[in-house]
Amino acid sequence: MTARHATSPSNTAPVVVWFRRDLRLGDNHALAAAVSSGRPVLPLFLLEEDNAQALPYGAAQAWWLHHSLDELARRIERLGGRLILRRGKAADVLPAFVRETGAVAVYWNRRHDPDGINTDRALKARLREAGIAVQSFAGQLLHDPSRLKTRAGGAYKVYTPFWRALSEGGEPDTPIDAPDRIPSPTGFPASDRLEDWALTPSKPDWASRFAEIWTPGEEAAKKRLRRFVAQGLDGYGEARDFPARDGTSRLSPHLALGEITPAAIWHAARGARSGKGADGLIAFRKEIAWRDFSYHLLFHHPRLASESLDRRFDAFGWRDDEAHFAAWTRGLTGYPIVDAGMRQLWTQGTMHNRVRMIAASFLIKDLLIDWRRGEAWFRDTLVDADPASNAASWQWVAGCGADAAPFFRIFNPVLQGERFDPDGAYVKTFVPELTALPKTFVHRPFAAPDAVLEAAKISLGTTYPQPLVDHRAARDRALAAFGRIRSDRGG
Repeated sequence: MTARHATSPSNTAPVVVWFRRDLRLGDNHALAAAVSSGRPVLPLFLLEEDNAQALPYGAAQAWWLHHSLDELARRIERLGGRLILRRGKAADVLPAFVRETGAVAVYWNRRHDPDGINTDRALKARLREAGIAVQSFAGQLLHDPSRLKTRAGGAYKVYTPFWRALSEGGEPDTPIDAPDRIPSPTGFPASDRLEDWALTPSKPDWASRFAEIWTPGEEAAKKRLRRFVAQGLDGYGEARDFPARDGTSRLSPHLALGEITPAAIWHAARGARSGKGADGLIAFRKEIAWRDFSYHLLFHHPRLASESLDRRFDAFGWRDDEAHFAAWTRGLTGYPIVDAGMRQLWTQGTMHNRVRMIAASFLIKDLLIDWRRGEAWFRDTLVDADPASNAASWQWVAGCGADAAPFFRIFNPVLQGERFDPDGAYVKTFVPELTALPKTFVHRPFAAPDAVLEAAKISLGTTYPQPLVDHRAARDRALAAFGRIRSDRGG
C-alpha cells in the first residue's frame, strides 16, 4: 500500500488521517487512501470533549486508550510518521489543525454512533466549503446500517432475520495490509503529551491488575485472534457459556477501539468449516454479527442507551434503592455468581458474557433497579465498553429492547451458577472468602448448615453477606410489576 507517487512542489501539502475508533494500521482504508495520495501524511487523534460517545467511553476504557495510543504511536514512528495528539471540540480543533498545517485533505473511517455521525456530517460540510477534500470509508462494521433494510424498506428489529440478511450478503471484503511506509512532512506540528491527558488512574490505581490479563494494541489483537482460531474456535458454541473456562475470544476490547476489524476476524476464522469446528465458527460469527445488529439498532434509535424501545417500560415501577445498587456494584449481593462477576469487572475491566446476563438480570429483575443505571456502570467499568453493544444488551436482558428476551425470563442466580460453574471454580477465583465451601453450597451459602459454614470459616452477614433479596419473592415482585404495565397499556 506504499505510495508510488513522486513528491513535487504541487503535492507537498500534507493530508490528515483522523484516527478515532480505528486505532490500527492494517485494514485501515482511510490510512491507505492517505498514503496512496502521494502527499505527506499527518496522523491525528483527537480526544473529543464534545462527544459523549467518543473515546474514552468510560474510565476503564480510558486506561486501554492510553496504552493503545502509545502502541499506535510507536508503530507509526517505525514507518516514518508521527501520531499527533490534540484535545478539545472536534468542530474547533480539526479545522484549526487543517489551517495550521496547510493540509489539503482529510481522511477518516466512518463511525456509526449518533454523536459521531452528527459531528462528521457537520465537519465534512464545513471543510469542503473551505476547499478541503474529505473522504470517509467503511470498515468499522460488516454492514452499512443505512443500506441494509428489510423487504419492507425499514430497519431490522429482530436478530435472526438480520443475521440471515447479513450472512446472505456474501463475505466481507478481504482485509487490506498495513502500509510499509508513511510519507512524512519535513516538520511535524506540536502534539499534546499522552501522559498529560491523565487517562490512567493513579490514586488509587484501581486498574493495577489490568495489565496482568490485557495487552492493548493492534499486534496483541492479531496475536489473540490467531490463538483463538487455532485453539478456541472448535467447541466455542459450548465452551463460551462456562466462565471458569478459557472459552471466549476476548477480542471485544480490541474491537471496541478498532485495533482489529470485524472483517479481519471474520476472514481469519473462515478455515473451520467441518465437524465441530463448523459449529464453533457459526456461533462465533453470530457473536460478531450481534455487534453489527447492535449498531444497526443504535443507528436507527439514537437514544438506545437512554430510552426503552418498548415504550411500555416508561411506566415501569423501578426502585431507587441506593444500598442495593451499591451492594451490586461491589459484588456483595449474597449470590456468589453475581458477586464473582461484579468483582471480576472491577479488578479486570471485564466480565464473562454469561455472567453479564446473570448480573444484569439480577439488578433489573431481582432488585427492580432501572436497566439504565446498570448500563452506565458497565459503560464506566468495562474495557470493551461500546455505545451500541452495551445499550442493546442491557435492553435485551431487561425485555424492553429489540428482539429482547421476554421480561418474564428471569435468571435464577443459584441455578445459573450450578449449571455453568458446577465446581465453583469461577466463584472461588473472585470471591475467595468462599474458597473452603463445598461445591454443594458454593452457589447457595445461605442454605449451608452451620457446621459447614463454620468449617469453611464463613460467617454470613460478616465475612460474606446474606442475600439482598429472596430470589423467589423477588421474581414474583418483578412479574407483578411487569403485569401492571401490561394491563395499563392493554398489553
